[in-house]
Amino acid sequence: MQHEAYEFEPKFKKELTPEELMHIIFDYAAKVNTERNLDDSLAILADMGREMVTADRCTLWLLDRENEELWTKIAHGIPEIRTPINAGLVGHAVSTGQPVFIDDAYEDPRFNKAVDKKTGYRTKAILVIPIYNNEGEIIGAYQAINKMTASEKFSRTDVERLTLAASYSGKTLESALLTHEIEETQKEIIFTMGEIGESRSKETGNHVKRVAEYSYLLAQRCGLSEEQSEILRMASPMHDIGKVAIPDAILKKPGKLTNEEFDTMKTHTSVGFNLLKGSKRQILKAAAIVAGQHHEKWNGKGYPNGYVGEKTHIFGRITAIADVFDALGSDRCYKKAWDLDRIINLFKDERGQHFDPILIDVFIENLPDILVIRDSYTDNYDENPEA
Repeated sequence: MQHEAYEFEPKFKKELTPEELMHIIFDYAAKVNTERNLDDSLAILADMGREMVTADRCTLWLLDRENEELWTKIAHGIPEIRTPINAGLVGHAVSTGQPVFIDDAYEDPRFNKAVDKKTGYRTKAILVIPIYNNEGEIIGAYQAINKMTASEKFSRTDVERLTLAASYSGKTLESALLTHEIEETQKEIIFTMGEIGESRSKETGNHVKRVAEYSYLLAQRCGLSEEQSEILRMASPMHDIGKVAIPDAILKKPGKLTNEEFDTMKTHTSVGFNLLKGSKRQILKAAAIVAGQHHEKWNGKGYPNGYVGEKTHIFGRITAIADVFDALGSDRCYKKAWDLDRIINLFKDERGQHFDPILIDVFIENLPDILVIRDSYTDNYDENPEA
C-alpha cells in the first residue's frame, strides 16, 4: 500500500545554527541600511527579531513619551495598536528596563487574554526586550511570541539574541526616527508655504490638501512608484507659490483680466520655479517642476515654456489635472463653482488638448475615489472674510 505524502509542513522548526544566525543578521542589516521609510524599517526589524529567535510573531513597539503610549505600526497579522505606557508585559519591560521572559502568558496576571479571545490565537511563550538609544534611554521594545521549536519555550540564548537585535535596532531606529522627524517638518513647511500663495487669493488651505491628495492618487493609479507618488503629494502644494509675487489688484480682481494683467499672472509659474530650482532636496526639486509646469498643456499652448506632450514632466501633467479640477469645482473671487457634469465634459473635450489623454482616462476611471477626497476636505469659508 502506497503511503500518501504529508499535506502539511511539520509544526516545529529547528534551532538556528551560529552560521544561520549570522546570515540572518547580515541579510537584514543590508535590507535596513538601504531603507529610508520608517514603517518599512520597522517591518524589516520585526522580521529580523522573529527569525533570530525562531518566533511565530515579533512586534517592534515604540515609545511615545508625549502621549504616554506604546505603539506599533508593524505586527505580524495584527493591525496598528496603541496602548498605555505601563500596560501589559511590554509596558512592564519598558517601565522597568528589564526583559520579560515567560513560558505561558496565561499564567501571568499582566497578560490580557481579551485579544486572544477575539482573534482565536493562543499566546504561550513571550519574550520582551527593551530597546535603548545611544544615550541609554528606552525608546521601545521587541516582543516575540510563541517559540516555534519543539520546546515551545524561549531560552536564555533567545534572550541574548533578541538583546543583540535590540542593540542594533536602537541605533537604526534612532536614525530612522530622526529622518522621519526631518521629513515631517519639511512636509509641514512646504504645505504652509503652499497655503501662503492660495491665501493671498482668498483660497482655503483645503485647496492645497485636495490637490495634493488628487495628485497622489493619480500618480499611484497611472503606475508611478509609491516613492514617486509620495514625493508628488508632498511637492504639489507648492504649485502656486509664485503667486506671492503677483499684485493684489490682479490676484484678487473679481472680473476678467486684461491681456497685460494675464501676462503678469502667468509669471507666477516662472517665479515659483526660480524660487525652488536651486534646492538639492528631492521634494523641493519636485516642487520646482510642479510650480513651473502645472500650466503647460498637452498641445503646446500652455505656459511658460509651451511644452508639447510628454516634454512636460509627469508631475506637471498630473498636477495640472488636479489643480484645474479643484479650481473649477470651487468658488473663486471671479466665478462660482461648476457642477461635476460640466467639469467632466470639459475634461473629455480637453483630452489630448489641454490634458494628457492617458491621465484623463485614469482620472475618469477613478472618479469615485477622487470624489471621496473632495468630500473629505470641504471648504469652510469665513462668513465675514473682510473682518
